[in-house]
Amino acid sequence: MNSDVLRDAVAAKAAAGLLSSLDSRTKDDALERMASALEGATDRLYATNQKDVDAARALLSAGRLKESAYARLSLNSETIRQMARSIRAVRTLGDPVGRVLLRTELDDNLELKKVTCPFGVLAAIVEARPDAVVQLAALALKSGNALMIKAGAEISHTSGVIVRILQDALTRDETIPREALTNVCGREAVMHLLKLAEFVDLVIPRGSAELIRVVRENTRIPVLGHADGVCHIYVHSAADIKMAINVILDSKTQAPSTCNAVETVLVDRALAGGFLPLLTHALRERGVQLRGCETAVSICGQDIGRVEATEWHTEYGALTLAIRVIDGCKEAVAHINQFGSHHTDCIITEDAVQAERFSRAVDSAGVFQNVSTRFSDGYRYGLGAEVGISTGKLHARGPVGLDGLVTYKYILSGSGQCVSQYIGQNARRFKHEGQSLDYV
Repeated sequence: MNSDVLRDAVAAKAAAGLLSSLDSRTKDDALERMASALEGATDRLYATNQKDVDAARALLSAGRLKESAYARLSLNSETIRQMARSIRAVRTLGDPVGRVLLRTELDDNLELKKVTCPFGVLAAIVEARPDAVVQLAALALKSGNALMIKAGAEISHTSGVIVRILQDALTRDETIPREALTNVCGREAVMHLLKLAEFVDLVIPRGSAELIRVVRENTRIPVLGHADGVCHIYVHSAADIKMAINVILDSKTQAPSTCNAVETVLVDRALAGGFLPLLTHALRERGVQLRGCETAVSICGQDIGRVEATEWHTEYGALTLAIRVIDGCKEAVAHINQFGSHHTDCIITEDAVQAERFSRAVDSAGVFQNVSTRFSDGYRYGLGAEVGISTGKLHARGPVGLDGLVTYKYILSGSGQCVSQYIGQNARRFKHEGQSLDYV
């Protein structure tokens, strides 16, 4: 066992105990210090980040790093301002800790409450994005959790400096321990961390499907994340053609490497003959390579390649799109539920009845009507920032913000009651009078 990782995990667990009882003002003041510290360290961040950029440029030239990944790891004045803004956006959100979800009067002077509380220690393994480090640090603090974070090796210098800047800002208040935020370095350290179920309460992998699979296969700790982003758009026979083309273009080309970009378009047979030539022309003008089923190929000719039978569950992550012609909403739902990744799927239609049927039947974290799949995002949902996208059903689903970083406990308050009073011939009766409280 890596002694440094074990030591850090023990310290993080102790810090989590202190963080769980922090009041809202203390956390919000710390978040403001974090934002201001980043803004005040611009030159330091630039200089450090340049080391990572220079090394990444060599990887890019060697074909070992994607252009999109290279672009995301570089800092400039705007990205630093945006990181500070993301912290302040989290600061403005309500405190997710200590909210009463349910209150029940079991009997006179015997009250049960269901109250939100932090998980404890979060272990995050994220891609080479400086902003992801900042967002997760802000979300963890606001939700009362300690964070151990490992960022992509391509930003090892940058992430290390960011963590130190944020640690210094946090500890200006002596009630917040430095171990509230820990930088984890190296793959070996991560593999050791995944074994520490005694100290780590939730693992958050944020990156490629391969990363998430590796994490899930090497830990007993609960994992929050998604393995794939195979998103669909179904163009129903009652679709507005112009709207459908615009939504598909945005969903595919606005940011093709993201997990919420569309990968497959399903088109009703009744619409395909007139619609597909218009769609393929618009997509090809944007540089999109097209793949399709036999019917789509017969309609579009040489403008489209043939999809292999095993290809429908493919996350291209690039300017490539698959097209399939289907017969109606029922077949569209069946295709999505079989080949999709339960991430985000959309129907384009003016038929409200079909839209409702689609929304109920598709088993995905996000089901959209007449909008780009790219809206599947914590910031756009108003969550301030997001931990990532979860396609599981326990405990959080879709873009995960603060509410996904808390669990709950039951608190029972009485006046000396004993279970024996409620058993037997002269047993007292429970009242079980209560109410569910809104939790937004």
